Formats: sequence, structure tokens, C-alpha cells
Amino acid sequence: MKNDIIIPELLCPAGDLDRLKTAVDFGADAVYIAGKEFGMRTASKNFDFSELKEGIDYAHKFGKKVHITCNTIPHEDEMERLPEYLTALNDLGADAVIASDLGTISLVKKYAPNCELHISVQSGTVNSVTANEFYNMGAKRVVLARELSLEEIATIRAKTPKELELEAFGHGAMCVSFSARCLLSSYMTGRDANRGDCAQPCRWSYSLMEQTRPGQYFDITENEKGTYILNANDMCMAPYLDKMVKAGVSSIKIEGRAKTEYYVAVTANAYRGALDSLKGGLDNWVLPSWVEEELNTISHRTYSTGFYFGRPENAQTYKDAGYIRDYALAAIVEGYEDGKITAVLKNKFLSGTKLNCLEAGNEPFWISTDIMFDENDEQIDSAPHPMQIIKIPFERPVKKGSMLRMKAADSR
Repeated sequence: MKNDIIIPELLCPAGDLDRLKTAVDFGADAVYIAGKEFGMRTASKNFDFSELKEGIDYAHKFGKKVHITCNTIPHEDEMERLPEYLTALNDLGADAVIASDLGTISLVKKYAPNCELHISVQSGTVNSVTANEFYNMGAKRVVLARELSLEEIATIRAKTPKELELEAFGHGAMCVSFSARCLLSSYMTGRDANRGDCAQPCRWSYSLMEQTRPGQYFDITENEKGTYILNANDMCMAPYLDKMVKAGVSSIKIEGRAKTEYYVAVTANAYRGALDSLKGGLDNWVLPSWVEEELNTISHRTYSTGFYFGRPENAQTYKDAGYIRDYALAAIVEGYEDGKITAVLKNKFLSGTKLNCLEAGNEPFWISTDIMFDENDEQIDSAPHPMQIIKIPFERPVKKGSMLRMKAADSR
């Protein structure tokens, strides 16, 4: 029955305050972020306490939730600072704290009693016994390991309390190590991946050589640059959201706290549209074509379905670590007046370039730039300067914050 369908939460990443607001505006039910400590992405700007408050207040204004990552494996000196930090998160009104370390988990329950406890993917949960133990420890949610199949998730769902939520990754970069627990960065660069400082050596080029065992070969695909034997493809489960719902997934997580505001907007809007389309029923559901097209506009590696359907068939790309980039951001809409869109330029383009508009809550649509003007209403043939104000005639208002993008080949 259609009325029996429970649409999963859409959980989106945010590396800073602007991206948090973008995620909320473009359809996220919840966002996950980090403060200046204890989060697994030090490459992101992240949030100081004033930004945490502003971000939480902004999300709550629209009925959305904010989950704070405390999912590093902290050392002794860090543990001494954690109680004060957790107390602050509790007082700021954070909805949940995401943790994996057992000591951290115990402190969350003590110092952030108003926050839900979510068990991080770093815990590597792959069975119902572990999930149930976390539930007995006070967990509201378990983020399941990315190495599980949909069949295994369905089994875990059947063997755990219905009150325990199951979160699973639906989109984004994959890690070659088990549930992102990796020592490669520490060995090669001294940067600890388990404390949020991964240098991503899995994306580097390697050549295999074993001098003392002539005649013993490891079959790898290689070009003149070496081989990318650890380079995992990105995940995209958008066409299979119905199967994730049937397996009992409570929350669909988008990876990418170090990704751009554009990435956040596209993935939030696309997955919002996909999840909303499930309300019509799961039988014979097909992903709306525009959603798949949208997910190809962002910078990404070749897409795969990870382990959800068993051992991955297209798990890695060996020839390079490059990204596919079909679109480039052209401008951000600031307003609408006198029949014209006002926008701030991000990348230069010529008049006549067709711009695709990403507007929150809508399918993307095309805008012609055969005629466009500068901020003084003088007609122009090109928009060459970043942060330049441009005006484009259009038949209706377009929401502030909408993103105008162009085919990458049109970016000059």
C-alpha cells in the first residue's frame, strides 16, 4: 500500500555554514557537520561554536535536524577536552552526535543527554548482534558499514528493534579500506585518517615491483603513469532507492563534507526529487530521468553500486584518479526585477550560452542568454569577470540562491 511507505530521511553533508544553508534550502531533512575538533574531515572549514549555533538555528527554523560528527578515534589528550565540547553541543541544541569510539560513546550519553546517539560507519557494524548492543548502549541509530548488501541489511532490520534507525550511504566517494578505517595515510604521510586528516593516498598512482621474486606477477592494468590500484569508484544508489526502502533503511546519507556548495545543492535537490517520487508507490518505480541527469552534472568518478548487490563488478578505476565533469557553475541568482534575473558571475561565458538553472524544489530548466546586461543595464556580449553582476531576461522570478550552470565545453 502507498500509505505504508516510510520515506527515508535525506541526510546531506555540510563543510561550512553556507553549505549547511544550501543543503537545507535544496531539500535535506537533516545535515551532518563537524566542529573544529573530533570530526573526520579536517580538510573542510567546519564550524566554530558561533557558526554551530547559527547553523542549528537555521535548520531548526525549517524543521530540519543537525547531526554533529564526533567520529574520530581520539587520543588521551583529546579525551580530556571532549566533555566540555559535548556539553556545548548539548546546550546549542544539536539533534544528534555521531560517534564510533567506545569512550566517546560513553561521554556522549553523559555530557550530551539531549542529543541522540548515532553510531558512526567507523564502527564497522555488519550484523544485528552488534547493532543490538549499540541499541542497548543507548544508540538511536546505527550507520551501517558500506560493505553490506541490501539482503544483509534486510536481515539486520528484521533482527533489531524497530526503534533503532538504520542509516546507509546512498551517494558519494567510496573508501578502499573497510568502513573508512585506514592506516595508509598515517604510514605514508604521518597524517592520521582516523583523526580526520587523510591525505587520500588511495587516489595516487602506483607501480608494482618485487625485486626478489622474479617471475611472480600481480596482474594489474597499467599505463605510462603507473596504475591506480586503490582508486575506488563513487557510489550512486539513486536508481535503487526503492530497494533501499524495502531493505529497511531509515536514512539515506550523501557523502561529501569536503565537497563544494554546488555538489551539495545538486545532490540534495536530486535525491529530494527521487525520494519524493517514491510516494507514488514502490511497485514498478523508476527513477525520474532528470535526477540521473542531474547527478551527472557534478564532478564525480565513475558511478557504482558498491556492495549493495554483492561483490562489486565496477568497484575501481585503474587508469587514473580523475573526475568526470560535465557542467561548470556559471552564476548564482541574487534576485529578480523588471523581468530580469540578477546573478553574480562565477565563471566567464559568452552571450548565447545556454544556462541550465538549478532551483530548489524544481526540476532544472534552461535559460537563454542571447540577450544579457551588466549591472548598469548596458547590453553585453560576454560576462568575463568573476563576481560581476549580470542580468538575464526571463519570464518569471527565479529563487535567490538558484545556480546557473553551463556545459563544461562552454566554459571559457
